[in-house]
Amino acid sequence: MDEQEQVTALDRALRGTSSRPTVMDAFAAARRRFATGERIDMQGLADELGVNRVTLYRWVGSREQLITEVLWAATRKTFDGYRTETAEGPRAAAALTAFVRDVNNHPGMRQLLRDEPAFALGLLTSTSGEYQQRYLGLIRELISEDRAAGLVSTEIPLEDLAYTAARITESYIHTRVLIDEQPDARRAEVVLRVLLR
Repeated sequence: MDEQEQVTALDRALRGTSSRPTVMDAFAAARRRFATGERIDMQGLADELGVNRVTLYRWVGSREQLITEVLWAATRKTFDGYRTETAEGPRAAAALTAFVRDVNNHPGMRQLLRDEPAFALGLLTSTSGEYQQRYLGLIRELISEDRAAGLVSTEIPLEDLAYTAARITESYIHTRVLIDEQPDARRAEVVLRVLLR
């Protein structure tokens, strides 16, 4: 068997030499589009990757599922950064305030909320949605860490506190859509610091 016959698709993928696009290429392209405020359009994405829409949908499920994963990857990465930045004091209130500020300034979120407000609200705030469940879990982790350090009161059950904190952040992120008002992270900070003390 010569050397050419021994090179498998797995070998090429592991070495990054595969010329065919993969599901991770689709995910990376969608993340790039979101980061720059460009709409994540399935036909445009398929064209960019040189695959047909059927292949793209087989890879990622639906547009909603793809955008959920893009949003979650950005959220998780952002909160990992907040955890390292916030060394002293309650981290949950500081992280959630920074999240409200950063989401309101993010080109992709601004585009999504401006162009597809009902879709965005449903995707991000529905308690039956994948994003919302993960977001609540992340907030529970932050509050639990603060409680373990004796920085947050234990008067309110953890589930209720996490749910309330999530709804507060959403209220200050989606103010443009909900009440046609400019979002203001400083107002969210006041409420979150009182709630998470």
